[in-house]
Amino acid sequence: MLRLRAAFGAAFKEDAWDIPSIWRTMKRASGLLHSFLASDGYTVRSFESGDALLEAFRQEPAELVILDIMMPGTDGLTVCRELRSVSDIPIILLTAKDSELDYVMGISQGSDDYLTKPFRPTILLMKVRALLRRVEMDRGKTAAAVDELRYGYLRYSATENAVFCGSTIVALTQTELRLLSYMMKQPEKAYSREELLSAVWGFDSEVETRVTDETLRRIRKKLTQSGSTVSVSTIWGFGYKLKGAERT
Repeated sequence: MLRLRAAFGAAFKEDAWDIPSIWRTMKRASGLLHSFLASDGYTVRSFESGDALLEAFRQEPAELVILDIMMPGTDGLTVCRELRSVSDIPIILLTAKDSELDYVMGISQGSDDYLTKPFRPTILLMKVRALLRRVEMDRGKTAAAVDELRYGYLRYSATENAVFCGSTIVALTQTELRLLSYMMKQPEKAYSREELLSAVWGFDSEVETRVTDETLRRIRKKLTQSGSTVSVSTIWGFGYKLKGAERT
């Protein structure tokens, strides 16, 4: 059984080899995950506290972070929030608690996904690969991509990297923005959960995660707070669809 009492880290690319690296800290069983990730081509760095990770990150920004919620010093949720305030890097949270509140708290602090211990190292590796692949896909977008999308009074601007309801900006995280803008490309379409996981997070159907449900729940809430009548409806047994566009 995997026991991680203080696990967190980050992935970046070294200039010399252009190899994705993972900063990772853990107590007990850390050697297993360290070796597992390293064997897949990642360079692993470890820290003893969230404060140490934050200090290292300020010196050398990374591309992916793995955080344990319960760690010495600054807890994982706080570290996640502080990292998200200065960077859009993918963040995976780990916890020993199988709690709905922990899950919602983790995602709402800006993490991209969540794992409850114990878990198979292969599952973590799949998530790491998928999130780094998403980063590469985002970087590969060209100027030919759609610069502006509209649905009712909602407007997505790629130039401004934001969604507006009328003249009011909708306060979305980067993941929420990516998901909503993807659905706005074909607003009348019903999207399967699998399609959204693949297109927005880079996950395949083998990765078990509730991240889509929680992200869409937050988008619904923020659209309502912004005064928009557009929301996201659930199509039971299939997926999701935008609904309720204002008449223009």
